[in-house]
Amino acid sequence: MTRRPVAYLAGPDLFLPGAAAHAARRIAIAARHGIEALAPLDAPAPECRPGEALWQAIFRQDVAMMEASDIVIAHLTPFRGASADAGTLVELGWFLGRRRPCFGYSNAATPFAARSRMQVAAQPDPLPGTAIEDFGLGDNLMMIGALEGGLLTPPDGQDLPFDSLATFERCVARAAAFLAGRSPPG
Repeated sequence: MTRRPVAYLAGPDLFLPGAAAHAARRIAIAARHGIEALAPLDAPAPECRPGEALWQAIFRQDVAMMEASDIVIAHLTPFRGASADAGTLVELGWFLGRRRPCFGYSNAATPFAARSRMQVAAQPDPLPGTAIEDFGLGDNLMMIGALEGGLLTPPDGQDLPFDSLATFERCVARAAAFLAGRSPPG
C-alpha cells in the first residue's frame, strides 16, 4: 500500500475561536484529496521537558510535525497587519530551505501594495519615505516566489472571511495535482 503524502497546515488558524473544529474541517478537506494533514494546535498544551518553557515545547512539537511532513500548505491571509503571520512565514521558509514543495493561499484579494498603503495611511509609518513594493502580487515577492504555482487568492477578486475554507480547498487540490504529477486545477 502506498503511503499518502503528509501536509503540514501552517497558519494562524490555531488562534481562531473553535480552532480544533476548524482544524478538523481542514484535515477532512485534505483527506478528500488524498493528503494526510497535520494541523498545529497549542491545546492541549504539549508536555514540557524538565527546564523547558511552554513556548519551547510548542516550537519543538511543531518542528516535529514539519519534519514528518512532505509539503506545507500555508494560510497566508494577512494577519494583524498587511502581510501574512510571521510564524507561518518561518514555517514556509523551513520547508523551502529543505526543498519540500510549498503551497499557499490567501483569502485576501486586495494586492499587497494596496494593503500596505492602507496600513501606512491608518497609522504613522515608522520609516517614512520607504518604498512599498508594487508588483501587483498578493504579498511580498519572496513569499510568492517560494510557492508552487504562486499564491492562490479568491478568483472573483473579492476578499473572503479570514476563516473561509474555499481558497484552502483550491490550494489542497493544487497540491494533490502536483503530488500526482497532474496539471493543477484552475
